[in-house]
Amino acid sequence: MAGIVETEAWKALRDHHEEMRGVLMRDLFADDPDRFDRFSLQLPGFLLDYSKNRITSETMEKLADLACVADLEAWRDKMFAGERINGTENRAAFHVALRDRSGGSLEVGGKDVMVDVRGVLDKMRAFTVSVRGGIWKGATGKAVTDVVNIGIGGSDLGPAAVAQALKPYWKDGIDLHFVSNVDATQIEETLAGLDPETTLFIVVSKTFTTQETLANAETARHWLTDRLGKGAVAKHFAAVSTNEREVRMFGIDTANMFSIWDWVGGRFSVWSAVGLSVALAVGIEAFEEFLAGGYEMDRHFREAPLTENMPVVLGLLGVWYRNFFGAPAHAVLPYDQSLARFPAHLQQLDMESNGKSVDRKGGAVAMETAPVIFGEPGTNGQHSFHQLLHQGTGMVPCDVILPANSHNPVSGHHEMLAANAFAQTEALMRGRTEEEAQAAMEGRGLADRIIEKLLPHRSFAGNRPSNTLLLHRLTPRTLGMLLALYEHKIFVQGVIWGVNSFDQWGVELGKQLAGDILPELTGDQPSERHDSSTNGLINAFKSLRESR
Repeated sequence: MAGIVETEAWKALRDHHEEMRGVLMRDLFADDPDRFDRFSLQLPGFLLDYSKNRITSETMEKLADLACVADLEAWRDKMFAGERINGTENRAAFHVALRDRSGGSLEVGGKDVMVDVRGVLDKMRAFTVSVRGGIWKGATGKAVTDVVNIGIGGSDLGPAAVAQALKPYWKDGIDLHFVSNVDATQIEETLAGLDPETTLFIVVSKTFTTQETLANAETARHWLTDRLGKGAVAKHFAAVSTNEREVRMFGIDTANMFSIWDWVGGRFSVWSAVGLSVALAVGIEAFEEFLAGGYEMDRHFREAPLTENMPVVLGLLGVWYRNFFGAPAHAVLPYDQSLARFPAHLQQLDMESNGKSVDRKGGAVAMETAPVIFGEPGTNGQHSFHQLLHQGTGMVPCDVILPANSHNPVSGHHEMLAANAFAQTEALMRGRTEEEAQAAMEGRGLADRIIEKLLPHRSFAGNRPSNTLLLHRLTPRTLGMLLALYEHKIFVQGVIWGVNSFDQWGVELGKQLAGDILPELTGDQPSERHDSSTNGLINAFKSLRESR
């Protein structure tokens, strides 16, 4: 929908931006004592405060008008109806079915997919109960103590982020490990600390042809068979895949193969059997609570009015800053160490979904699309890149995520963490005027000449936007709500920008060229098939290897 920039709704926002450019949030708060109540939304145990944004009620009304012009509600309904909204691959984007808790039927292409979804979940339940209970044994009769998830992209980032976030729920006696990088360092260092007799590998690859995943799986298989023999593979490997033939040829018992479907995109797949490693760590009951949290957010997304809808509000605010303020990036700042991998998962979720320059119809998009997503847990980030957030030359909107209750309530720590989280959003909003900075330095007794020198460095404009997501506690349910919230936020933005958020053709060329280059790295002849830089690098690489 490149034409959206020509609509009256877009033009109204452009004019409104001119009116809002010089407005200070500190003044908006001073003028409206009810601003927090006006610009916050709540679900049980889950609060979104978006009052620290450069908005008024008029802004939100105009953004909602834009959503209507983009047919957001119709596109949302198409997704939840299982229609083939992934046009370039002629597929549904129906990951919401994976966490559906209604007990009803959901169809794709006239088939009730919930029969298969519930069947795989039942199979996951039986497998996890068996492994966690010590019933499922390895080749030498020992129970599993370590699970290694071998995947990449959505087969790694989602499960790794969710598993780490739910670390307080892990079963004693079972450790979880993730291997994704084809750099052998990762798998070698992982295997070095494991016992082959008690290790279970889960190979996650929809097609069972992903180059990096299969290379790591082969290394794991050699490590195992060198110690326990070839017959051990069936007792130490499981697979999440659609390719039964390749799974069987690898040596995996297909009784331990878990299906996935083409209407599940990789970055949205942790809700499926791709989350098997998570279920093994936390138990199937906790995994289903995670699904239930996602379903709760799904219902909110489907039922709440646009201006009272958390994913819609966050998505529209993202459009406001990306397209009207020109913000190139967005920071996700979890004030919970368990969410350390959450920004990495959101990087793929957001940038792979909406990092597009072509619209759904094949034309060039008429506006900027996905921002750069980055982030680190607080308070570490405060001693790293927060300087740029406060005083950098560009605006970087932020999301701060904080549980009100910690799983590790060591004396004073969580209160200190929360104080820092709230202080950061207040500082980003308020900034510090020259008068305030001067008064602060005078209060410390600094000399006038020192104050004059430091004043430009110690005052800054503020007016930097942020959202705060406050959770009762980081649990499987609230984590499911949080992840589904971001999935839908990204969908909202994709609809506004008119892009297909469910394909990723941009990554294919690199994969193809890597396959072409690989044989050249072991051949005797110098490379001459590429540009001079690539040829030079390949030949220098071979020369350096030969000179070791």
